[in-house]
Amino acid sequence: MTGVPFCTDNRLRLGAPYGASEDERIEVLKQILKTVPHVMEILRTIKDLKLPDAWLVSGGIYQTVWNVLTGRPYFHGIKDFDVIYFDGTDQSYEAEDAVIKKVAAALPDLANLLETRNQARVHLWYQQRFGRPYRPLDCAMDSLTTYASRTHAVAARMDRNNELDVHAPFGLANLFGMRLVPNYSQPNPETYAEKAARMKALWPELTVVPWQEKD
Repeated sequence: MTGVPFCTDNRLRLGAPYGASEDERIEVLKQILKTVPHVMEILRTIKDLKLPDAWLVSGGIYQTVWNVLTGRPYFHGIKDFDVIYFDGTDQSYEAEDAVIKKVAAALPDLANLLETRNQARVHLWYQQRFGRPYRPLDCAMDSLTTYASRTHAVAARMDRNNELDVHAPFGLANLFGMRLVPNYSQPNPETYAEKAARMKALWPELTVVPWQEKD
């Protein structure tokens, strides 16, 4: 299925930092997500599973929006759908693995695209995998502040009234403006460059703001 191309004037207005209010961007994002059946299925499922502090984050949201904005198929360029949750009561791999399997079983048609992780235990394995320390997080949304790009920092979930709840600590102007902007809270220039190259190839409309080393 293919998204409907988004009016260029609306794209420019929503992507301009002062072209629209953040409330309007949030509402437009919600309306876009509601048109994408598999995204809504993921959001309903993680709500029904009652995972603690659970959200769909990052590429499954912003790349879906880019596909709608540019009229591409919904799954174009999407490597995975990141489902995060926060359970500080059990930081074991075994507990996380049980949740991973539960989410996959509930979404069998999307299971090979799901990446489910407990944000309460990321600091336990991050340095060994990436070679740099990672502070313990306070909640699931705390993780968004550590992403290599501010544009990636967007999350959505379904609330108890089955309405969408959106969180974007750096705002949504860069998402709608199709601008990839560095996040300097983590020293991630290599990760940023790698992701930028991949995304620019998939979405040529994307503007990549270069990573600039800080003194």
